[in-house]
Order: sequence, then structure tokens, then C-alpha cells
Amino acid sequence: MTTALDQLASYRHLQARLESGWPAFTSRRHERLAQADRLGHAAEKVAENILEDLFTGPLDWSLADVNYQVDYADLLLTRLGIKHLLVEVKRPGTLAWNRRAVDVALMQAAGYARRQAVAAIAVSDGHMLYAADVTGAGLHDRAFVGLDLPAPHPDLWWLSVDGIYRSRHDLTGGPGLLPRPEAEPATPFTPADGLLLDHKYHLPAACFAYVGDSARPASWHLPYRLADGSVDARRLPKAIEAILSNYRGGHVSSIPEAAIGDVLVCLARAAHELGRMPGQAPEPAPAYLALARALDQLGRLREVD
Repeated sequence: MTTALDQLASYRHLQARLESGWPAFTSRRHERLAQADRLGHAAEKVAENILEDLFTGPLDWSLADVNYQVDYADLLLTRLGIKHLLVEVKRPGTLAWNRRAVDVALMQAAGYARRQAVAAIAVSDGHMLYAADVTGAGLHDRAFVGLDLPAPHPDLWWLSVDGIYRSRHDLTGGPGLLPRPEAEPATPFTPADGLLLDHKYHLPAACFAYVGDSARPASWHLPYRLADGSVDARRLPKAIEAILSNYRGGHVSSIPEAAIGDVLVCLARAAHELGRMPGQAPEPAPAYLALARALDQLGRLREVD
């Protein structure tokens, strides 16, 4: 079906550019994220590099338009010296698909944008990208796309050199494009919510202590949270035991050794939420004692509180 946008030459040219440039962007993105596969985590700089590849590759910004660390803004896109899009960047995997984390990042970005009089903001972790216009009434949706998709989302046009100038009138507000906050009443996530779910546990990636690739549920291991984002007190000690001893006679072999420290910190923070760690509980369970000892050995116990 033909839309008003289809009548714009700039829109048609950008869609053709997206189609031709997406395979190279996808390949380069996988290379940049190899660090996460190798070490279990990747620095924020990796996500910044992915966004630079996106804006100057499939999208049509020049490298000279990309500015870093401008008055606390991680990334700022300018054209002829005018600021058009401010981007708050987070470490890969920390936003997808965590609405709570996205909301915090949006608050930061909106604050920076108002100080610099920038009309549009975005947040991204190299896996997802959400953009909005900053208005007097708050934020108005501009685009919400996955960067790990096999084909480019047409809404990326709204972040192009020609699209960034235009306001979206086909959307009624925002940020309605985003998944619901995890803190909302506890109803199980379903595919209708727009979230990818693990086939066995029917949980999103944010509920697992280790996520190898947010687009591949088979790489998600050790569920420890419920669908509403709260800690699963039943599964948490089992996840700890699976790493530090064994659970049902099995040992974890699917998590890279380099990622174990981050996973243990993640589980310990959850235990801290429940008040189960040594120093909180009068008689901590063996799993939590072993967890504290392991983190002490790794020099990471201070990261828990």
C-alpha cells in the first residue's frame, strides 16, 4: 500500500540505501560484539562504535556529523553545526529489553537535550534503539527498532538526515512504542508484548543471569527473575549452585569462564535484594555463603551492595 512517505524521493532513496547497506552493517556489528562473546561483556564504547557504523553506513550522516561527549551527551549528531539528535549510549545488552533501564537512560538524555536545546533524543545499547522528540509535554515517539534484525526497519528513515527534521504525525504520543515497564502488575510476558521469550521458561532475556545474544534464547542461561522483574526466590539459589557446586548433578558449561564474575555479581545483587547475603541474614543458606566467598576471591564483593 502506498503511503505519504512513499511519495518522498528522500524516503525512497533512504530505504534503498538501508537495504544495500544493512548486510555490511550487520556483519560489522557482529564483529564488534565478538568481545561480548569472548569475555562475557562489552564496553560502552562498543555500542558507540555500532551506532557510528549505523549512522554513517545504512543511514546517511557523514562521519563529521558524529560528535562524542558534548556536555555529557555520549553522542550528538549535527548538520552544519546545528544539533539534531542526542544519543545516550549504554553497554551492550543493558537496555534490551529492559523498560526500567530504558526509562532511566531517557531521563538522562532528555535532561541533556533540554540544556542543549536539542529537539530529538535516542537511547541505545547496540541491540535496540529508541528515539523520541522532546516536547513541552514530555516525549513523543519517533522510532523504536532492533539493530539485530536481518533486515532494516523502515522507521530508521526518521533518524536520517532528511527524516530527522520531520515530526511524526502517525503516532499519538509516547513512549508507547516501548514494551511495558517491568514494574507493572505481574502478568506474564507474551509474544504480543513485543518481547522475545525463552521457549522453556517463557521469560525475556532480562530474567536470565547470562545472555549470550539477546536475539537467541538458546544462549540465555540461569533464570533468576520472574516475568514482572522481581527476584525468583526459588530459582535464585539453584542458579548459584549451578555455577559454584552443582544442581541436580549438573555443572554449567555453556557460560564462558570470563563471564562468570559478572554472572555471580548479578546473582549476588538479586540475593541482596532479598536480604539473603551474609551480613543481611542471621543464618545465610550455604549457597549464599559460597557466593560471597567466590566474589571475595574475585575481588568483586564490593560490587554487590
